[in-house]
Amino acid sequence: MAGVDVVIFHHAPRDDDPPLVRLLAEAHSRLLKHQLDLWGEAGATRVLVVPGREDASPGSTAAGESFGGRLAQLIDEQRIRRLVVMGSGAVPLLRRRDAERLVRVAGGPARQAATNNRYSSDICAISDATVLRTVPALPSDNALPRWLEEHAAFSVTDLPGRDRLALDLDTPLDLALVALSSRAPAALVALAAEHGLEIPRLAELRGLAADPRREMLVFGRSGSRTLRWLERNVRCRVRFLAEERGLRASSPLAIATGEAPPMQGRRAGRSRRPRATLGRLIAERGAGSLASIVGDLADGAIIDSRVLLADRLGADESRWPSAADRFGSDLLRPDEVSDRWLADLTRSAAGASSPILMGAHTLLGPGIPLLLRRLHRPSQQGGHAALR
Repeated sequence: MAGVDVVIFHHAPRDDDPPLVRLLAEAHSRLLKHQLDLWGEAGATRVLVVPGREDASPGSTAAGESFGGRLAQLIDEQRIRRLVVMGSGAVPLLRRRDAERLVRVAGGPARQAATNNRYSSDICAISDATVLRTVPALPSDNALPRWLEEHAAFSVTDLPGRDRLALDLDTPLDLALVALSSRAPAALVALAAEHGLEIPRLAELRGLAADPRREMLVFGRSGSRTLRWLERNVRCRVRFLAEERGLRASSPLAIATGEAPPMQGRRAGRSRRPRATLGRLIAERGAGSLASIVGDLADGAIIDSRVLLADRLGADESRWPSAADRFGSDLLRPDEVSDRWLADLTRSAAGASSPILMGAHTLLGPGIPLLLRRLHRPSQQGGHAALR
């Protein structure tokens, strides 16, 4: 098998980072050490650690550069022919057999790729990396497998264990979630313990999920796999609102448009502005109304706050509150949030009589089984309710 290079984009901790941003960067650094050992055991020829972008987004690169542009540059500079690419905060539950499979795909026949999720990738093995010399300026790694499949005629496969491999370290709350797993790297569990990092209102949410007389609102970038898990594993009723999936993962640069007719009422290549049902209610009543809105709909909630931010400010994350503000909001610490709107939203959630937890895409997908796993299997009384 030909030699395989692993490229890991990494944002190292800096002394001037806000505390929660520095904590996440430290989690990435500890995970990076684990990854280096793992790739060595899996048979990778070389591991290249590449400086990441300032906001520490997974799969993104130096400030002002696109992921696609930097990757194309690396292919030439480092003479990479067979590649596995990821961010240092990606797939913390990756196992040796997963890494070995990725190395085999990268070292195998041409035009083959493997990923944890072809529509929202965090790690991708590519057998003929020379094709990446022409990759467009993809904003992150999420859309890379789709571009490979639709533009470069690659055969793309998903790795087994998709739910486990969908976990990411995008926020300190994700670190607390991963620490709940019995298979989490010991260094991450230790880091969460060192900082007293806990999931807010965890016991209340688990109590709600176990009560068939009550109802939970699940809102944001979630999907049918999570809904199926909830239907089989919680006893409460579930009000499930899946909205703005692909908010970050979809890029028109990765999608082959074919001969589709021109779009009407919208400029070609321009996406519809994000809109969300819960966001529209909050826009009418104010950020401080979150608790009362949730109370009208359910007895508690798990909410994708990034969808609410996109509804309010658009999909461009540079217009959102800072990473430090978002991370503080996830942990229900309103006094650590400088943005007034997000602080009001967080204060409402933190003070609600019913448990409300907010976070990013990891929470709403693979995080839910970790969050609610200590439950008995439901009786036939479980189920879900549509918005009414």
